Amino acid sequence: MASIANEMDALLRKAFSPSVLEIINDSAKHSGHSGDDGSGESHFTIVIESGAFTGKSRLERQRMINGALGDIPGDRVHALAIKASAPEKQS
Repeated sequence: MASIANEMDALLRKAFSPSVLEIINDSAKHSGHSGDDGSGESHFTIVIESGAFTGKSRLERQRMINGALGDIPGDRVHALAIKASAPEKQS
């Protein structure tokens, strides 16, 4: 069985072809807290950079990511912090 982190990685790469993608498992920091289901995969931070986010607001980017992840946010993962950006233009 693949980990949720690996599943999120595959979904985000397919949806956004990111130039940067880092999925950080923060679950250990929340052990015993609300939302900790004991799986070790309840809290994550996603750092992603993609041209797909150019011209999009922070909220639009988060909605795009949540949409690409399907049932993972809220159902299979308790907390998801998202740091999404578009590549900076090179002059």
